[in-house]
Amino acid sequence: MKDLSIIIPAYKEDRNLEILLPKLKKALSTSGLSSEILVVDTLRPIDNTLQVCQKHAARYINRTNGNNYGDAVRTGIVTAQGERILFMDADGSHSPDFILELLKFNKDYDIVIASRYVENGGSRNNFLLIAMSRILNLTYSLFLNIPCKDISNSFKLYSSTQLKNLKLYCNNFDIVEEIIFKICRNNKNVKIKEVPYFFKTRLFGKTKRNLCLFIISYLLTIFKLRFRK
Repeated sequence: MKDLSIIIPAYKEDRNLEILLPKLKKALSTSGLSSEILVVDTLRPIDNTLQVCQKHAARYINRTNGNNYGDAVRTGIVTAQGERILFMDADGSHSPDFILELLKFNKDYDIVIASRYVENGGSRNNFLLIAMSRILNLTYSLFLNIPCKDISNSFKLYSSTQLKNLKLYCNNFDIVEEIIFKICRNNKNVKIKEVPYFFKTRLFGKTKRNLCLFIISYLLTIFKLRFRK
């Protein structure tokens, strides 16, 4: 067992990983924890992600069952060997140095969130995207009784045991909400800490989030989670 597993879902992110992985290794070297970096790539390689992982001694694995984001998340959870699991994006919007801030609350909280929507948090997205995101998060918080403000971002630290006990079905980015909802549902006394964080813009490439699919999947997911046992 490791103290910490970092899971990074990746889809055509080799250029960003070339910058991210060395910074991540440097940050983890000062944490005092035994750790592993898992880069969860596509079903079959479609860029140079494997070579980048080999160069920087990150553990390269291929997602199973499909090429969706949800498949990458499920594959990472099953494979991770850490007592705590942290998810972060491969595009450079999540700073490796901020992991040390999240780890300060490691022992006292079940979930630690790098939050855009507490005081001193934020992002560089345009006004429309920020407004949509705030409405989405408020809706999930109220409708599903999730006690935090930033539910939809993936930059979170979890207990490995709690994650591995979940049955997760969402295939798109809405799996992030599915995770936190089911942890809260399974543990009424769950302790969540939101640490203010300002999200950066991606370094290279285009976002994998399709706006129409994003809206439809999130609307469907909120009803599935609310009314299905």
